[in-house]
Amino acid sequence: MKYRRLGKTDLNVSIVGVGTWQFGGDWGKDFNQDEADAILTRAKELGINLIDTAECYGPHHMSERFIGDFLKRDRREDWVVASKFGHKWHDHWEHAWSVDAVRVQLEESLKSLQTDYIDLYQFHSGSDEDFDNDDLWTMLDKQVQAGKIRNLGISIGSNANIYQTSKATEVNAKAIQVVYNRIDQVPEKEVFPSCIEQDLGVLARVPLASGFLSGKYKPGAVFSDNVRKGRDREEVDEKLRLVEEIKKNEVPEGVNMAEWALAWCLQHPAVTTVIPGCKSPEQVEINARAASLDLVKEDHPSAVKI
Repeated sequence: MKYRRLGKTDLNVSIVGVGTWQFGGDWGKDFNQDEADAILTRAKELGINLIDTAECYGPHHMSERFIGDFLKRDRREDWVVASKFGHKWHDHWEHAWSVDAVRVQLEESLKSLQTDYIDLYQFHSGSDEDFDNDDLWTMLDKQVQAGKIRNLGISIGSNANIYQTSKATEVNAKAIQVVYNRIDQVPEKEVFPSCIEQDLGVLARVPLASGFLSGKYKPGAVFSDNVRKGRDREEVDEKLRLVEEIKKNEVPEGVNMAEWALAWCLQHPAVTTVIPGCKSPEQVEINARAASLDLVKEDHPSAVKI
């Protein structure tokens, strides 16, 4: 595994992390604690130290609760835990951006994660109007001073949201999370240059394009899971045709396409880490192997190998 400094933080994160949206049951599979434990245990064995979650990954902080139960039996200090705020999914789904609502979310997340602090607490895909709330950022700064939050970040909802990215330093955010992959390169235009200029860490989410870049699917494939079903058929087929071309022309012979796709993201100088989701320890192993591909150069800023 390789590690990189996450922007202006003092965190060195593995260049491959574990995304945990799937733990909330939104990928067409319900997880139990043993399954979550197996994924996180294998991740640690492979040198992965970054877990990304959110308050709304599953009802009643489900993903965070799986992680918290694992952390109480592991060494909390070995992990960089990133979570998010701004939405509430208890008995129903709702946005929750007020100062008081976010303060409650933070306390609920800390309780669910069974920890005294969150390493990276991210504004979660809110509007610019929600973002422009001085009282909210003042409250969050006080939580940083109190030690409940180590660092603030912004998970931008639009891959082209240069406004929130450009304001990151002003609100003391030190990392940007954004959708980025071989199919969707929009952040390269404005978001990434701004991140480099501000020395912001970048967490690339959906690096496998919701599984399209896993290499498992051919044109005409039908999806039953909640991540991809219901998409426009023409759009799906066009993506699958593009993936076939990428696999034929860009992926070296004998290289697993998923590993290649993650490494492709990591070669961009703005990207610190990728946070693919995974349904099994075997998928964690595939993801982790991306760190060993030649695309991931040692001269990337702050990259070290252990």
